[in-house]
Amino acid sequence: MKPAYTCQSCLNSLRGSFSIGRTSRKLHPIPNGRWIYTSMKSVEAIGHSKNNRNTHQRRPISFKFQGQSARNEPVQIPTPGGLESTPLPEVTRRPLLQPNNLFHPFSVSPSPEIRRRAAFIKQHAYCPHPSHRPTRAPTGPGDPEARKAAAGSSLPPVHVRFECPDCGIPVSCSEEHWADDYESHLEICDTLREINEDDHDLRSGRFFPEFEYPGPQIEEALVNMTNWDTYLYTREFEALNELRSMRHATRLLTYPVTIGSVLHELSPYSIRQGGRLTVEGLKSLSALRYTLHPPRSGAGLDIKGLRPNPPPVRIFILGARAESSLPREAWVQLTYLFHRVAFHLIFIGPESMANRDSELPLPERTPGNPFGAIVEARISHQLKISTFVEYYHTLHKAGLFYPYDPYFDCFMLFHPGLGHPASSHEWEETIPQLLETKVPIICTGYTEWDMDRDYKWIEDKVGGEVDLLMEPGENRFRSLRWDLNDLEPSDITCGNWGIWAFRGKRYETTRKDTA
Repeated sequence: MKPAYTCQSCLNSLRGSFSIGRTSRKLHPIPNGRWIYTSMKSVEAIGHSKNNRNTHQRRPISFKFQGQSARNEPVQIPTPGGLESTPLPEVTRRPLLQPNNLFHPFSVSPSPEIRRRAAFIKQHAYCPHPSHRPTRAPTGPGDPEARKAAAGSSLPPVHVRFECPDCGIPVSCSEEHWADDYESHLEICDTLREINEDDHDLRSGRFFPEFEYPGPQIEEALVNMTNWDTYLYTREFEALNELRSMRHATRLLTYPVTIGSVLHELSPYSIRQGGRLTVEGLKSLSALRYTLHPPRSGAGLDIKGLRPNPPPVRIFILGARAESSLPREAWVQLTYLFHRVAFHLIFIGPESMANRDSELPLPERTPGNPFGAIVEARISHQLKISTFVEYYHTLHKAGLFYPYDPYFDCFMLFHPGLGHPASSHEWEETIPQLLETKVPIICTGYTEWDMDRDYKWIEDKVGGEVDLLMEPGENRFRSLRWDLNDLEPSDITCGNWGIWAFRGKRYETTRKDTA
């Protein structure tokens, strides 16, 4: 039986004199991991042009060595000059986590990042069992710290060390306390397991089609803003057939789509019964929608189609944190909801550069850029983004954005924590200045309790100077994914769960005849 190859030593002895009459093509590796086709004649020219420019003419040879026949067999071709001494890069592929292998306890996770997160939780989070003394003042009736105060706890606070076998997250200081308080933990155990699997899926190394965003579509193709399903379908997203994929996709899209769902003329929030929009809200949003949905003006790409363009719609995102580091492709989705309109997103806040270390250091403060703003003007022809690492009240006093126009301006506050004890003092100077502008202010909250706390804080502080534009309630475009608080694992939140809006009160001037 004849083997199907020619030994390497035989080919090495023939490389100097072997020739072939026809052109053959063969795949060759190159250093970047791809393969190229190379003809026999071109390879011979490359391989011998450097060292054998004046060699004698090679003669054809028919050969048989050690019972091996080279007739009708593939020929191994030497690597072209310059590549033979370049080793191929070693590609290290991490093992992929399959969909049926996503659950792992945090402390023994295959992801180093999640193992570090487990260590952080065990170092900072406290056991929620009622027998421990409280570590802080409770923030609401559902706060686990409220149970400790009511039970008259005697044990000192202890950090969590025991991982629940059902959710894989450190939730208790010992197995005994976990078993004793299992009924309370059971209320969130399934959600914690869902968070566990989602975090491992994001680090599984698989391809994520849910992060492939569609481009612009024709103006006549209307977008249905009823809920996530109708929006994704009418915007022609790739079909998301898994709930986990929906959770990943909505976690990013909730920020731009929440803004668009309120400002769009096909908004699910209306003045009808149960629509949550008030009369004052209809007045403010009608002014913005007049700008966001302009009539056709006959503009075109030629000289005859030149028309004056209105200024961009400015959306001030105050207290920006995670939303400022979103992929810009996600923010571009906002512009696709409004045709022929430009947007200028302005992120303002001391944490507005979070997760954006690659853009540091900040620009120097110059007379032309007194606050060191980072300007991204080439994202698309409809979108411009500016970032200010500064408090809004400082910029407002400087008159940097003056004047404000209710037809072109809007404020957006994602999870501002207006009524939170740790952050409410930062808003006491800002809120009165926002009310002076008389433009809409849209707020969201992590949970229903968080949203109601912010709403009550506004009523207590400036209730007499506020017009309610939208009643507090659940956001139709909230994130479908739940998030874990590493400082307190029993505290789970949802991005943009609730939404409401308000504005500085307007006083209408009326005339009265005194006869």
